[in-house]
Amino acid sequence: MVTTNKEKDVYKKLSIQVSLNGLSFCILNRKDNKICYFKKVDFEKQLDPIKVLSKIELLYEHEEQLNQPVDEVALLFNNALFSLVPENLFDEDNAASYLKFNTRILKTDFIAFDKIGQDTVNVYIPYANITNYFFDRYGEFEYRHSLSVLIESFLSLPKESDTPKVYLHVHKNFYELVIIENGKLVFANSFEYDTKDDFLYYLLFTAEQLKLDPEKFELILLGEINKNSEEYKMAWEYIKNISFMGPFHPFTFEETAKPKEELSEYLLIKSL
Repeated sequence: MVTTNKEKDVYKKLSIQVSLNGLSFCILNRKDNKICYFKKVDFEKQLDPIKVLSKIELLYEHEEQLNQPVDEVALLFNNALFSLVPENLFDEDNAASYLKFNTRILKTDFIAFDKIGQDTVNVYIPYANITNYFFDRYGEFEYRHSLSVLIESFLSLPKESDTPKVYLHVHKNFYELVIIENGKLVFANSFEYDTKDDFLYYLLFTAEQLKLDPEKFELILLGEINKNSEEYKMAWEYIKNISFMGPFHPFTFEETAKPKEELSEYLLIKSL
């Protein structure tokens, strides 16, 4: 069993992102602020949590660097099994009730929640088998829903103008859309898409429902998208103010640990 090293500081933090479509791992050496390990695995098709755990176990068998001692572990669950609730309406004893309208809940499901800022709670279903696996390896660690980390990171950015900021974080076949206005969260949700037309539709439909003018709001892109993406080219035709997220972390990379595009690993790096 590999555990976090409590007796002697090793100054390393492991960040893990788990979804049914893939896995990502990242280790930061906090002594020199350098990312010393990065691994990303995309699945050919969406798996169930049991098969995802098998993939994790296989990685730990074959990736020697994953078995090095770490001081701290952060686990992110990236799924659509969540619901955002105003904190003044949130009742921990009835947490499951907030999810029952938009996802199928089993009696065996464990319900977790993250507090976001001072007025929002993200209620979600983590994969208990995966949580238990990492607890057995590392002892106590922090786990959160990826959307919670995403929202908090955007809320912490300097408020440069009163213009609504629409952040679109892209994954393979789905994206999270987070809208911040006057330093406050206005909207956050995730959307699955199969085509570039779907991609644009959910964005423009959300803007229309919130009465946001495509000529005025700022669209900031991050995640698995770049200027060569068909989705970007289409969005460019309809959105006047469109850009990519700028530098977002202070770290350097070991040559073998550098992602092809840093923005595609925004959540993983941001949780270090």
